[in-house]
Amino acid sequence: MSMRTHTCGELRAADAGAQVALCGWVDSVRDHGGLIFIDLRDRYGLTQCVFDPQDSAAAWDAAQSCRSEFVVRIEGEVRGRPEEMVNVKIGTGEIEVRSLAIEVLNKALTPPFPLEDREAELVSEDLRLEYRYLDLRRTGMQRALMARHHILQAARTYFDEQGFVEVETPILTKSTPEGARDYLVPSRVIPGMFFALPQAPQQYKQLLMVAGLDRYVQIARCFRDEDLRADRQPEFTQIDVEMSFVDADDVMAMVDGMLARVMAAAELPAPQLPLPRMTWREAMERFGTDKPDLRFGMEIVDLGEVFSATAFKVFARVLEAGGVVKAVNAKGLAQATIKTVEEDWTGLAREGGLGGLAYIRVQEDGTWKSPIVKFFSDAERAGLQEALGIEAGDLILFAADKAEKALPVLGRIRLLAGALAEAIPADVFRFTWVTDFPLFERNDEGRLVSVHHPFTAPLAEDVELLETAPEKVRAQAYDIVLNGTELGGGSIRIHDPKFQARMFKVLGLPEAEVQSRFSHLLRALEYGAPPHGGLAIGADRLVMLLTGGHSIRDVIAFPKTQKSVDLLMDAPAQVDDKQLRDIHIRLAVTPTAEGGGAAAKPE
Repeated sequence: MSMRTHTCGELRAADAGAQVALCGWVDSVRDHGGLIFIDLRDRYGLTQCVFDPQDSAAAWDAAQSCRSEFVVRIEGEVRGRPEEMVNVKIGTGEIEVRSLAIEVLNKALTPPFPLEDREAELVSEDLRLEYRYLDLRRTGMQRALMARHHILQAARTYFDEQGFVEVETPILTKSTPEGARDYLVPSRVIPGMFFALPQAPQQYKQLLMVAGLDRYVQIARCFRDEDLRADRQPEFTQIDVEMSFVDADDVMAMVDGMLARVMAAAELPAPQLPLPRMTWREAMERFGTDKPDLRFGMEIVDLGEVFSATAFKVFARVLEAGGVVKAVNAKGLAQATIKTVEEDWTGLAREGGLGGLAYIRVQEDGTWKSPIVKFFSDAERAGLQEALGIEAGDLILFAADKAEKALPVLGRIRLLAGALAEAIPADVFRFTWVTDFPLFERNDEGRLVSVHHPFTAPLAEDVELLETAPEKVRAQAYDIVLNGTELGGGSIRIHDPKFQARMFKVLGLPEAEVQSRFSHLLRALEYGAPPHGGLAIGADRLVMLLTGGHSIRDVIAFPKTQKSVDLLMDAPAQVDDKQLRDIHIRLAVTPTAEGGGAAAKPE
């Protein structure tokens, strides 16, 4: 290239004697007794450049005026460093550039926060997002974005090798129920009508199967207007896949191969294939969650048999009423503080609908300390010992209630106990598939709704229960989980138009609503739809976990805050009256400078 001969991470000892030109940002300037050292940085690495007035007085004078983050071009000769000056921490540590000329291409203001990773991470995230272009200069951020690039490229290459076709689906589409609130876009051409930004390309990818594409993939942008958390953004990216003439095993096997490929791209050990699988019921029984973390033990144990004839009235009443008695052995946590157990964890149990949290501390001499132990028979004590593998130093935590209350509470406490015991390794990656989810659930109003979406096919053996016992119907659905985080999921779809109409009827959707929202899909199914299925994996979450990030904002170039605000671009922002007139919108409330358009009510 005309401006530079090498990047700042390229030169090695073999280049000694070469005349080179480097471009980049001044990382640091050091004056060492007449010699000036500039560490020059670009995204490829860092090179030490030395300015000696005996080599070039003009270059030495110019180097004195440089400051951190100036953009410069340096010409000079590559020389090997003295052995005692070699820096083994960087690739270019064996050489330096004896500089003969320097050109300041652009000066820089002093950054509002330090750009070293450790110091920058102590700065307010809002400040870093406001100056995101500076935050992205940090080595850690650039490493995360490069890892994202390699992971997504590996996924693309894998699917291309497997015969998938990448197809872009529309961003402006129709509002359909997908589980979250849509972002709406008013039409200028047709007054009073709206597009919606897609929550997912779900219906489009099914239509592509009807079209005969057979295997589709897309690195798809998706949009959801929902309350945000560390792992949510209003716009996000997913690896979106659909396949024809497949069953659930085919889809999961295909994704197994993709995950092994991206692990290699992230320079992590490949998982053993096939990835493990468990049913939704098994996950709930063993881990109290449908997102099980398999990196550590402390699994939930059922004690119904142990206490089947118990004299302890609390457990007896629960079991007689059809409830469960479950426990977790928090290994090595007998000395957990009273605040932790009786305030924090017991408070969590009460928030989950339990009356409290019974527990036993196992002392170092092996004795059991708890007010409930006196109610246990010798047989019950022996049964507990065997079922839970109790040893000195353990903390046994009980939950007794309906399974739907007890299991989630113990699942959350298991994670807290694992963290407190430092039993969860950060550098281990454990995948699992969770299958056979319930097809339906009841919402807060008691109405039957789809757990995934209304296009999910039920297990064939449960079809007869659709009208009579819908909550017992299991779905041909599957989620992929990594280290206790759901990466994504999918299902085998309904391809029969009559059965899809039946599904809408079970959900209680009025015919007018069905026709308004889904007529295009129902009509397409009538023209010969193949059996098909697929899934979507959250690309941001996948990259976050594989790179050790704490939030998906760590691996997105320009994320929003938890209030859905872009501090860099100052968006959302007000628009002028003409723009509103063009799209036939009138605001009932004048937006405030602090709230943008959030407080305004369109008419």
